[in-house]
Amino acid sequence: MSTIFTLFMVLIMILSVLLVIIIMAQNPKGGGLSGTFGGASPAQFGVQRTNDFMENATWTLGASIIVLIIISVVITAKPSQMTAPQAVPQGRTAPAQQTAPTQNTTTLPAPAPAGK
Repeated sequence: MSTIFTLFMVLIMILSVLLVIIIMAQNPKGGGLSGTFGGASPAQFGVQRTNDFMENATWTLGASIIVLIIISVVITAKPSQMTAPQAVPQGRTAPAQQTAPTQNTTTLPAPAPAGK
Protein backbone atom coordinates (compact mmCIF):
# COMPACT_ATOMS: atom_id res chain seq x y z
CA MET A 1 0.00 0.00 0.00
CA SER A 2 1.17 3.49 -0.68
CA THR A 3 1.54 6.03 2.09
CA ILE A 4 -1.04 8.38 0.60
CA PHE A 5 -3.62 5.57 0.58
CA THR A 6 -2.85 4.88 4.23
CA LEU A 7 -3.18 8.58 5.04
CA PHE A 8 -6.59 8.75 3.37
CA MET A 9 -7.77 5.61 5.18
CA VAL A 10 -6.72 7.03 8.57
CA LEU A 11 -8.52 10.33 7.83
CA ILE A 12 -11.65 8.50 6.72
CA MET A 13 -11.67 6.37 9.88
CA ILE A 14 -11.22 9.41 12.15
CA LEU A 15 -14.04 11.28 10.40
CA SER A 16 -16.25 8.18 10.60
CA VAL A 17 -15.75 7.89 14.36
CA LEU A 18 -16.53 11.60 14.77
CA LEU A 19 -19.66 11.17 12.66
CA VAL A 20 -20.85 8.29 14.83
CA ILE A 21 -20.27 10.37 17.99
CA ILE A 22 -22.18 13.35 16.55
CA ILE A 23 -25.09 11.15 15.45
CA MET A 24 -25.27 9.35 18.80
CA ALA A 25 -25.37 12.69 20.64
CA GLN A 26 -28.47 13.73 18.73
CA ASN A 27 -31.99 12.82 19.77
CA PRO A 28 -34.58 12.20 17.03
CA LYS A 29 -37.21 14.03 19.11
CA GLY A 30 -35.14 17.21 19.32
CA GLY A 31 -33.71 16.75 22.83
CA GLY A 32 -30.26 15.35 22.10
CA LEU A 33 -27.23 17.06 23.55
CA SER A 34 -29.13 20.27 24.25
CA GLY A 35 -31.67 18.44 26.44
CA THR A 36 -28.99 17.07 28.74
CA PHE A 37 -27.97 20.52 30.03
CA GLY A 38 -30.11 20.67 33.16
CA GLY A 39 -33.45 20.20 31.44
CA ALA A 40 -33.40 23.67 29.89
CA SER A 41 -36.53 24.70 28.08
CA PRO A 42 -36.40 25.50 24.37
CA ALA A 43 -37.21 29.13 25.13
CA GLN A 44 -33.75 29.79 26.58
CA PHE A 45 -30.96 30.89 24.32
CA GLY A 46 -28.42 28.43 22.93
CA VAL A 47 -30.65 25.38 22.64
CA GLN A 48 -31.56 25.90 18.99
CA ARG A 49 -27.97 26.80 18.14
CA THR A 50 -26.73 23.51 19.57
CA ASN A 51 -29.15 21.55 17.36
CA ASP A 52 -28.12 23.59 14.31
CA PHE A 53 -24.44 22.92 15.04
CA MET A 54 -25.05 19.19 15.40
CA GLU A 55 -26.98 19.04 12.13
CA ASN A 56 -24.36 21.05 10.25
CA ALA A 57 -21.57 18.92 11.71
CA THR A 58 -23.37 15.75 10.58
CA TRP A 59 -23.72 16.98 6.99
CA THR A 60 -20.16 18.33 6.89
CA LEU A 61 -18.60 15.13 8.20
CA GLY A 62 -20.66 12.98 5.83
CA ALA A 63 -19.70 15.09 2.82
CA SER A 64 -16.05 15.09 3.88
CA ILE A 65 -15.98 11.30 4.08
CA ILE A 66 -17.51 10.98 0.60
CA VAL A 67 -15.04 13.48 -0.90
CA LEU A 68 -12.06 11.73 0.72
CA ILE A 69 -13.20 8.35 -0.58
CA ILE A 70 -13.58 9.66 -4.14
CA ILE A 71 -10.19 11.41 -4.02
CA SER A 72 -8.48 8.29 -2.66
CA VAL A 73 -9.94 6.15 -5.44
CA VAL A 74 -8.86 8.61 -8.14
CA ILE A 75 -5.35 9.10 -6.79
CA THR A 76 -4.58 5.46 -6.04
CA ALA A 77 -5.96 4.08 -9.34
CA LYS A 78 -3.41 2.04 -11.27
CA PRO A 79 -2.50 3.62 -14.62
CA SER A 80 -2.12 0.23 -16.32
CA GLN A 81 -5.84 -0.41 -15.89
CA MET A 82 -6.74 2.89 -17.54
CA THR A 83 -4.84 2.31 -20.83
CA ALA A 84 -6.47 0.57 -23.78
CA PRO A 85 -4.95 -2.71 -25.00
CA GLN A 86 -2.90 -2.58 -28.19
CA ALA A 87 -4.71 -3.63 -31.36
CA VAL A 88 -1.83 -5.58 -32.98
CA PRO A 89 0.85 -7.15 -30.79
CA GLN A 90 4.37 -6.39 -31.92
CA GLY A 91 6.46 -9.14 -33.48
CA ARG A 92 3.60 -11.00 -35.13
CA THR A 93 2.88 -11.12 -38.85
CA ALA A 94 -0.29 -11.91 -40.71
CA PRO A 95 -0.63 -15.49 -42.01
CA ALA A 96 0.27 -16.07 -45.65
CA GLN A 97 -2.62 -16.04 -48.11
CA GLN A 98 -3.47 -19.35 -49.74
CA THR A 99 -3.87 -19.56 -53.52
CA ALA A 100 -6.21 -21.85 -55.44
CA PRO A 101 -4.68 -24.83 -57.28
CA THR A 102 -4.08 -24.18 -60.98
CA GLN A 103 -4.82 -27.69 -62.38
CA ASN A 104 -7.81 -29.91 -61.82
CA THR A 105 -6.41 -33.22 -60.57
CA THR A 106 -9.72 -35.02 -60.06
CA THR A 107 -10.79 -37.65 -62.61
CA LEU A 108 -14.31 -38.69 -63.36
CA PRO A 109 -15.28 -42.36 -63.83
CA ALA A 110 -15.80 -43.53 -67.37
CA PRO A 111 -19.42 -43.83 -68.53
CA ALA A 112 -20.93 -47.32 -68.57
CA PRO A 113 -21.47 -48.98 -71.98
CA ALA A 114 -25.02 -48.50 -73.25
CA GLY A 115 -25.71 -51.80 -74.88
CA LYS A 116 -26.08 -54.46 -72.25
